[in-house]
Amino acid sequence: LSTIRLNMDLLAEDFAASDSPRDRRALRKVQLVQRECQRLEKMLDDFLNFANVRRLKLEAGDLNDVVRKVLDFFRPKAADARIEIVDYLASDLPIVMLDAEALHGALLNLLINAQQAMPDGGQIVLRTYSTAEGVALDIIDTGCGMDEQTQAKVFDVFYSTKPGGTGLGLPTARNIVEAHGGSISLQSELGRGTRFTITLPVPPRLPPADHRVST
Repeated sequence: LSTIRLNMDLLAEDFAASDSPRDRRALRKVQLVQRECQRLEKMLDDFLNFANVRRLKLEAGDLNDVVRKVLDFFRPKAADARIEIVDYLASDLPIVMLDAEALHGALLNLLINAQQAMPDGGQIVLRTYSTAEGVALDIIDTGCGMDEQTQAKVFDVFYSTKPGGTGLGLPTARNIVEAHGGSISLQSELGRGTRFTITLPVPPRLPPADHRVST
């Protein structure tokens, strides 16, 4: 697939330098193949991420640190989409066992999902807090919301309501959270928005700082 895309890129450069009607028609066809290659590459990446979720390396960490790093990455994209980011991160969260890179990917999937639900802009609120069993994170958007049928299927593999969607983003996020021993749930109302809640357990006894647990 990468070889096909590389050759299409080279062809596009050649045709773009020509003004002949024939070459312009050929360029449009090449660009169509380029877009299809991009779509297939994204689908393949999403599938590989979904398949490799269980290979986690857990270590003692702070959920707030992961949230801050995700927001640092996502804020420019949100600003371009006219989305306001508001965060309320508890200062006294207990340490949990987590794979920061994998969890970063799960949270980013949820934020992108929230952004796509607000094509005209809106607000995303992130809130962390302690629970009786561990820690929790709410991701709340003011988007279009979901009906009950969509809510029942949203974590199903390959289910998507978006044109060109792979239907793997939310299932991957759920698998990552569950591989941490946690859970993810949602509440949604059409026309008002959606709230995803992630919970992670606090282990009864944390291992030494340099200890790693592979799952």
